[in-house]
Amino acid sequence: MPELTALEAWRLALGWSRPQAIREVAAVYRADGLLPPGLTPAMLCRYEHGKEEPGDEYRLMISRAYGARPDQLALATRCLWCSTCASSPPLHYGQHQREKTSTGRKEPMTTASGLPAIRESVQWAVLDTSGGSPAVVALAEAAVEHYALNYSKHPASVLLEEVRETRNLLSTAVAGADRTIAEGLRRQVGWLSALLGNLAYHLDDRAGARTHLTLAGALGESTHEPALTAWASGALAMVATARHDWEHARGHAEYGLQHAPKGLRRAQLLGWALLPTLAATQRTSEADDVVNESDEIMRSAVELPGRFGYDRAEHRLHVAEAHLTLERFDRAADVARESIAAAPTETPAWVAATLVLALAEARDAPDQAATRALGVLDLIPPPRLRATARDRLARLGRLLDTSTVSSATELAERLRTLPAPIRADGTAA
Repeated sequence: MPELTALEAWRLALGWSRPQAIREVAAVYRADGLLPPGLTPAMLCRYEHGKEEPGDEYRLMISRAYGARPDQLALATRCLWCSTCASSPPLHYGQHQREKTSTGRKEPMTTASGLPAIRESVQWAVLDTSGGSPAVVALAEAAVEHYALNYSKHPASVLLEEVRETRNLLSTAVAGADRTIAEGLRRQVGWLSALLGNLAYHLDDRAGARTHLTLAGALGESTHEPALTAWASGALAMVATARHDWEHARGHAEYGLQHAPKGLRRAQLLGWALLPTLAATQRTSEADDVVNESDEIMRSAVELPGRFGYDRAEHRLHVAEAHLTLERFDRAADVARESIAAAPTETPAWVAATLVLALAEARDAPDQAATRALGVLDLIPPPRLRATARDRLARLGRLLDTSTVSSATELAERLRTLPAPIRADGTAA
């Protein structure tokens, strides 16, 4: 069939959709202990139709996933398949090279097994000094850091349980501690409460999120921790924005800015908390001023990792969403692509930016937008889809409701059958 390229024909002969082919390529990367790249259905479509050429690494990995030589896929590479530069090519059609990988290779370790151990170490420290000690405070700080840095590696329901148990352990130590130790412990209880609030929000429990975050803000003020007060206020603005309570959203954002340290923290409160409210209330000029100020800070700011940190990927996401709200679809798409490029593939940040890009494309390219969303659903299991991602998917589904393209129909069915994050009985799905 002359209208089919070798690359597309081989995929179709395997019986794979483009999202499935992307999963197979990602599996080859993981088999080599590598992080899968940001290959999307749209990119693969461009490769298949000759509109874009994949790099040599992609050519090699696609060929391995398909069980073919690069020349069979019309993906000739430079030196990658010679005997000194790479392993032997697959022997015949459909035989995946990764299946021949030695079974002695171990899967990369995750923090899942280490998560309960953090709580247990805190428990032992509290038991060892029931009245608290500087060591318990230091251990509590380390636990908060661990939970914050590894926030995106766990399903929200799993992490919430661990953080809650750790907070309870610290609460028991506060009662018998002297004033200095008690203040240090209360400060860490505040940060743990902030984590609980964000976790509740990502599980679509907005009332619970507001409760935890209000406590976090109060503890930030009483323990003289302005960064905690600012962050909790920003998160409360996020919760208020989600329920379209613009007055309280702006109030929380401005209160957080009063307490935010200069630099990155101020950029975070501007982009994360204040900008969405200004865009939603069509205060275009003020929104543009906030973008300009926060962009200027981010040019020289040192990024911070983890849930309490802020980086360029997240910042560009908030700017893209503001443009989307203001119906600047082309600008939203361009900035969303910047966020995607800066975010590790398959992380919540990558998911968020990918779905914002799909929302920006929905009006003029419904098939591409739906295919992009289907790619997210193929790669991310339901327990790891945050409520924010589900909300973006639902918005996209509504935008594509009248579209007749097959990808939009498939997306509607996938969304209809997507399990809720929390069952009716309150247990995690």
